[in-house]
Amino acid sequence: MTVVHLPKSAVLSSYARHLMTKQQEKEAKSARGFGSDDSSKTAKSTVGPVDDSSSLKAGQDITIPQLEDYCDDFTADIKNKLATLTLSHETYSEALNNREVYLKHPPVFSHKLEIDAPITNQRNSGRCWIFAGLNMLRQHMMKEYNLDELELSQPFVFFYDKLEKSNWFLENILKTLDEDLDGRVVQFLLTNPVQVGGQWDMFVALVEKYGIVPKEAYPETVHTSSSGQMDWLITTKLREYAKEIRAEHANGKSIDELRKMKDRMLREIHKVVSVSLGQPPKTIDWSFYSKDKKFHEFRDVTPLEFYRNHVKQDCTKFVSLINDPRNEYMKKYTVDYLGNVYGAESVHYINLSVQRLKDYAIRVLKAGRPVWFGCDVGKFLSRSHGMMDTKVIDYKSAFDFDFGMTKAERLQYGDSLMTHAMVLTGVHIEDGKAVRWRVENSYGESYGNKGYLTMTDRWFDEFVYQIVLEKSDLPKEVLDVLDQEAVVLPPWDPMGALAK
Repeated sequence: MTVVHLPKSAVLSSYARHLMTKQQEKEAKSARGFGSDDSSKTAKSTVGPVDDSSSLKAGQDITIPQLEDYCDDFTADIKNKLATLTLSHETYSEALNNREVYLKHPPVFSHKLEIDAPITNQRNSGRCWIFAGLNMLRQHMMKEYNLDELELSQPFVFFYDKLEKSNWFLENILKTLDEDLDGRVVQFLLTNPVQVGGQWDMFVALVEKYGIVPKEAYPETVHTSSSGQMDWLITTKLREYAKEIRAEHANGKSIDELRKMKDRMLREIHKVVSVSLGQPPKTIDWSFYSKDKKFHEFRDVTPLEFYRNHVKQDCTKFVSLINDPRNEYMKKYTVDYLGNVYGAESVHYINLSVQRLKDYAIRVLKAGRPVWFGCDVGKFLSRSHGMMDTKVIDYKSAFDFDFGMTKAERLQYGDSLMTHAMVLTGVHIEDGKAVRWRVENSYGESYGNKGYLTMTDRWFDEFVYQIVLEKSDLPKEVLDVLDQEAVVLPPWDPMGALAK
């Protein structure tokens, strides 16, 4: 806790102010131009009414007397001047860095994956969910082929995601033709037609349909690394297409005729993505040197063959576990209208307590395997120290207040949701309990601790919402939940948030 020693004069002034009688306070306020009956009359056009006891009434507007009272309270505490001088030149995360937290939690872990794969960089794009998925999958390949480094092509998955999401949007427009344009569902669909970001099951749908290739077979372009302009163009065209489809429906066009229109529209979207990113390869040649300097080569391999025969992990055998304390645990959930590939398995989750998520994740990490997870990354994050902790930014010392909402309440009141996906690659355990977690991010090596973050266990409790594990890592009682009929959450539910 920061201790500020006030000058003696400031202490006496504050103490004297505290001891003022009601009459003295009334007289003092009157001298400043408000509070007495006479002054309230003269200032009638600019201030709200003040009662005879001079206490300020709470009302709809902010009154001048209120504002002056706020200012007096602010200037009476010299600590506020110190905070102002500091925070006018520094961000909260830098100026209020809690040194005790990152000294207590060094980037050292009792259990860490054997392989440290090169850190990747999604740059200015909403592709973290793709990066996290491919970064998780490459660990097995690096062991299998004895590699020092390997990066799988995020642009390849990204290309098909843009095309599939465009189709997904247009199909949902066809599905809602008879709903009111101003209704909540249609307006929700129009808010983000191209759906920047994604979730695990959306990643699975893409790799199962199109496969995977190495990064060198389909590298970055300007518009994969900074996708804003392309996203804007696709978004604008999709909204225009939605208008055309609804108008032609109103004119009596059949669903078959409307789908012919959709085909023309998707052809245009395909052109946008192909021009911006380049067309993905149909086959690839993969050659490399292993750690023992041996040369390896595989020729004329399709992306699906590369996924099946070289990645060698079946993504359909993984399951998403969420921690949503608003809703009942040991239940299966889905979100209406959430997805990207028509015909793929729907997005679904098993809702469990956060302790279960942690227990299962620890077992997998101890077994030497990484864990994909989704969280609200911007909350209580020190970028310079690569630390995520609920106390790492000391807001209390600067502003003299704490935060009072629970995890469930933050979800209910729109203060938190999943915003980012990363990979757990280690955990530090003391006395049988997790203390901190090692996180592989996709923001480049200059971010955090050479690209890695340290997440404390209490931060996990509050801001981790989803982990992905193989079904074989879960007990039967959890797997049996998958046989339930899913509870359908509305499209705007925070569990449907897309990691970016």
